Amino acid sequence: MKKFVMFCGALFIASAWALTGQAEEPTEAEIAARDEAFSKSMRKCVLVGSFTIDGKENQDAPKAERYEIESVTKASENLWIFMTRVKYGKLDTKLPITVPVEWAGDTPMVSLTDANLPGLGEGFSARVLFYENRYAGTWQHGAIGGHMFGKIERATDEGSKDAK
Repeated sequence: MKKFVMFCGALFIASAWALTGQAEEPTEAEIAARDEAFSKSMRKCVLVGSFTIDGKENQDAPKAERYEIESVTKASENLWIFMTRVKYGKLDTKLPITVPVEWAGDTPMVSLTDANLPGLGEGFSARVLFYENRYAGTWQHGAIGGHMFGKIERATDEGSKDAK
């Protein structure tokens, strides 16, 4: 059953990608509206979810992950600046992370390939889709990789989740 669900998911993503290639290019107004909606949806949010590590023996369940995002702003045609609070190992700091974002219709996707991230290291690759209040994707750091997925939760000015 698990393999069937994964197959259906892969088939859906491949179909969506093929269909977006056949669509007309968006107008400047549509791009501006899409970009603003993405920026607004990612303002003061927290990605709360799980990640897996491929090939890890005795992995009972996915591991918890949490990414705090203060803002996301467009820097150029396909580069976006994510102002984040990063907790990775002993590191706990706020930093801007500039990443490419590509679009499948109205769905943004972070697309990193062997990227160097300040304070985190080298060789990061990821494909992460954002849609409504969810995110999902794959990650790779050197020879280690896996999947990541979860919810996008709104945060208040105090940093706690809204009641929505």
